[in-house]
Amino acid sequence: MIIYSADKQQFLQDQLQGSLIRHLDDVLAQRYRRVGARERMAWKNSLQYMYMVINDADIPDDCGVAIEYMIPTSAKRIDFIITGFAEDETGTAIIIELKQWSEAKAVASQDAIVQTALGGGLINVPHPSYQAWSYASLLDNFNSSVQDRNIHLHPCAYLHNYRIMPNDPLTSSYYQDILQKAPLFGQQDALNLRDFIKSYVKKGDNKKVLYDIENGKIRPSKSLQDRLASMLDGNTEFIMVDDQKIVYEEAISMAEKSRQDQKKRVMIVEGGPGTGKSVVSINLLVELIRRGMNCQYVTKNSAPRNVYKTKLKGTRKIKDIDILFKSSGTYVNSEPNEIDVLIVDESHRLNEKSGLFFKGENQIKEIINASRCSIFFIDEDQTVTIKDIGSVAEINNFAEILDAQVSYNQLESQFRCNGSDGYLAWLDDVLEIRETANIFLDMDFDFDVLESPQQVLDWVKDKNKENNKSRIMAGYCWEWPKEKRTSPDYHDIEIPEHQFSMSWNLDQDIWAIEDDSVTEAGCIHTSQGLEFDYIGVIIGLDLRYENGQIVTDHAARASSDRSLYGIKKMMKEDPERAWNLKDRVIKNTYRTLLTRGMRGCRVFCCDPALGEYLKTRMKEADINFNYSLEGNENIFEVAEEENDYL
Repeated sequence: MIIYSADKQQFLQDQLQGSLIRHLDDVLAQRYRRVGARERMAWKNSLQYMYMVINDADIPDDCGVAIEYMIPTSAKRIDFIITGFAEDETGTAIIIELKQWSEAKAVASQDAIVQTALGGGLINVPHPSYQAWSYASLLDNFNSSVQDRNIHLHPCAYLHNYRIMPNDPLTSSYYQDILQKAPLFGQQDALNLRDFIKSYVKKGDNKKVLYDIENGKIRPSKSLQDRLASMLDGNTEFIMVDDQKIVYEEAISMAEKSRQDQKKRVMIVEGGPGTGKSVVSINLLVELIRRGMNCQYVTKNSAPRNVYKTKLKGTRKIKDIDILFKSSGTYVNSEPNEIDVLIVDESHRLNEKSGLFFKGENQIKEIINASRCSIFFIDEDQTVTIKDIGSVAEINNFAEILDAQVSYNQLESQFRCNGSDGYLAWLDDVLEIRETANIFLDMDFDFDVLESPQQVLDWVKDKNKENNKSRIMAGYCWEWPKEKRTSPDYHDIEIPEHQFSMSWNLDQDIWAIEDDSVTEAGCIHTSQGLEFDYIGVIIGLDLRYENGQIVTDHAARASSDRSLYGIKKMMKEDPERAWNLKDRVIKNTYRTLLTRGMRGCRVFCCDPALGEYLKTRMKEADINFNYSLEGNENIFEVAEEENDYL
């Protein structure tokens, strides 16, 4: 979505008349969130400079101008876009990253990372040119119009408060590669930026290129499992942006320090669904192996490991694949520091004991002990069994016991659920995990509640025709008698009031990628750690809506589900703890299932009251953004209804 679009002439007029900031403020506040004074001031400062840059007769009056373009599948926004045609009528778009910086320092030890002042101190951030280039790459990767219509993207960064000096840290030799991809313009470079724009925008397009970009379909998502072999061959498949790039570079730097000084280090990386924990993990695995380190990728859940291994068959020897991907219970008998780096994905799923015979003391302790450097990716809101003990506090505790230096990072960039932070916050609020301001659903994510499980399955099957990346999942409320199951004809999930039945997935290991498994249902244990384009979710009777609130019922779970094994005994010994724990596990289970989809989700609730409740929480204000291609005006129409939540 584009928050503001106009042609150049209208942009200049809006800025000159002082109406532009109000337009931006009103639209962003109505559609997403309230705008802070800091962001408003950034617009005021930066846009006056862009006014001066493009106020030139040689830049066509009818070229397109866009402010705050929301990149598909992410929560990232491109600050400023100028569109037009080249001499040969090829569509072109100038991607401009605007910064308020007045000072910066180079970070020689990390690729494309710099330091700048923020919040009273210096922090590590991506180089502005890297940020502009990475955003352009995201747009190129996910917008069909950019590729299909051969729209050329030309990223750059404009630091209008920053004077670039001779031997400047931002233009040092460390950054020459990225500066070639996205030039950097400073305080004294307004005319150079103007020339950069004019070199690509030769003719006006009457906003046609903006229209194409705005209406371009989201291309099928890049799937980590599909790209894995190429990544291990050293090819770049995923462009890391912002906090992902920071975490990646700091993790590599930490691993190198541990290799040099032999000191034990631990990094804790917190991030919610779709923030790129697995993508960063695999990128780290590839790079650290390339640097000659003994490095392994670790998960408690076997589903992602087995999918990755299956995708790698035929590209490498089986023994080499097995060395790379390990269970969290592998390190019970490991010697101290026998492995250079252990990358632990889904750290919230770690257990105390390992294996069938409950060996060892604690998997967190064993992993830190076994490695010189350990990196834990964690989301405490995805703990889904009462045996999950992975937490920031526990990692800290064992790091201290084993005399390891600890560092912390956060992943916030959202790339699942169409990049909708609003959808994730809405889920937390609606499931009563935590209160948020998202009382009603942000419809940027394709979400709906359907009347029957068959409708959900039909929708998933239709979406799966695109690229075999859509699946149906269910809460673990139906038995899974593996000894009786020999074919999909055996139906585990029975919902007789809807004449509906289907089987749990037959092949637990590779259900997510098997061609014929779209008619089989996965559960939390076969889907956590993986992602799909579209997902359908059947919510069982373990989650209901009664007396005006969400209630959880552990008794509605199947006896074959081990997620809550031992809860009955705990109810007798410590009922308050047991109640809170089962409540958290069940809610987190559905939160996790409902966030597996990159592009859309359909839900059926076995409890009709819950289905009706979700529908009431989906209502939103009728907001219409009309971007005229004929005229020069932006029309912002907000229809306020009775009880309008805005």
